[in-house]
Amino acid sequence: MARNLQAELDKLKERILLLGSMVEENVRNAIRAFLGNDLALAQQVKQRDDDIDDTEISVEEECLRILALHQPVASDLRFVVTVLKINNDLERIGDLAANIAKKLLFLRRENKIHDAVTVPEELHDMHEKTLRLLQYSLDAFVHEDADLAYKVLVLDDEVDEAKHVIRRKLENIQQQDPSQHVYLSSVLSITRSLERIGDHATNIAEDVIYMLQGRIIRHDTDEIN
Repeated sequence: MARNLQAELDKLKERILLLGSMVEENVRNAIRAFLGNDLALAQQVKQRDDDIDDTEISVEEECLRILALHQPVASDLRFVVTVLKINNDLERIGDLAANIAKKLLFLRRENKIHDAVTVPEELHDMHEKTLRLLQYSLDAFVHEDADLAYKVLVLDDEVDEAKHVIRRKLENIQQQDPSQHVYLSSVLSITRSLERIGDHATNIAEDVIYMLQGRIIRHDTDEIN
């Protein structure tokens, strides 16, 4: 029974990592689509979200089946619970990526993109930092690296600060050119989505710490600072 359980846990790990790679690619492509005004890529991101949802459901069903059939305990139980929680966060990140792509589709439909619009340079930086958080959190899970998971908790502050910088810059641009209001509001919405992606990546890192150390640190700020 133990051998069968380990084989199923290994397969479960492969499934959640597949979902992670799908979500990571969609986040990357969503911003690429927006920054490059690439309507086809935005449509691809939107469609890919359906595959992400299907994979998320299959992972959840597999977790529940393992819990019911094998009734794992100790570290095996923590692993399955962690996968369940990571699975949910990855699905939410996928939704946020799709929302970013939908912003471009909306702006194109409303003809609100023109040559005069300005994309703050900081948006590129925020995107890269958000992707790094997601990559680090998944790497921490793969390599069972608690130190890397703790690093994610610290780096999340940089993503939050980037959003505040961009918001102030967008407000200044709007004062100078009110005609860009709809476009700038969409950019601000995208920064909120990136911030939320960073929050979900932080959740994943916290869950990795729980898996490895059996400690719930979500509300323990002393563990982060």
